Amino acid sequence: MRNFNREKVEMTRFAVAMIILIAMICSFAVAQDLTPKVQVFGGYSLVHAGTGGLTGPAVDSALGVPSGTFGVASNFNGWNAEAQYDVTRWVGIVADFGGRYGTPITASSASGVSGLPNLSAYSFLFGPVLSYKTKARMTPFVHALFGWDRASLSASALSGVPFSSSSAATTYTDFAMALGGGLDYKLSRHLAVRVGQLDYLYTGHDLNSLYGSAFGPGRFQGLASQENNLRFSAGIVLRF
Repeated sequence: MRNFNREKVEMTRFAVAMIILIAMICSFAVAQDLTPKVQVFGGYSLVHAGTGGLTGPAVDSALGVPSGTFGVASNFNGWNAEAQYDVTRWVGIVADFGGRYGTPITASSASGVSGLPNLSAYSFLFGPVLSYKTKARMTPFVHALFGWDRASLSASALSGVPFSSSSAATTYTDFAMALGGGLDYKLSRHLAVRVGQLDYLYTGHDLNSLYGSAFGPGRFQGLASQENNLRFSAGIVLRF
């Protein structure tokens, strides 16, 4: 658990540092321009993860416990941040960073099972953005972002299951992309609110390998070799 928290803090610090660095470089480049070309977004995100065939009964069978012991979570809370540089009035380049956290496999309180591993996942995405900027306060945008997603399951001591007393830590880094868009509402020249951003978030994680590495090879079979997720984000936009 201590390693899980340390990793989460380190990855969050790295993402924040990258965003600050990109924003500083871009702001120096456009310091003489009266029109804001650099913006930084930060806020909350909710990822609805595709389970890829991972269900409570499938986990029960794989771990050799009575039916109804386990469940599967699909919603993960986290954060989303972006640094954007507008090449023209309509076209820009975005660096997108995100993190999400939770417990993907749950257990009923009556089962007596405890010590399930936590999930931490971080996305690093880059790509073009198209924004429809007018004198109105609303600015809709769409983007296509590509990069990597790094998913980790923490090591944990399990109790209440017959096959083992622990699960191993495992980490996979695979291709990822986010296709979507959103809407910003301008409050002032330098401040806006991202009312909402919705992305189809694809990751190339093979769930058989991810959970097999944690609980033992061959325990999980027939799961998807990728994840099809939805990500909703909202927060504050600063423009320079």
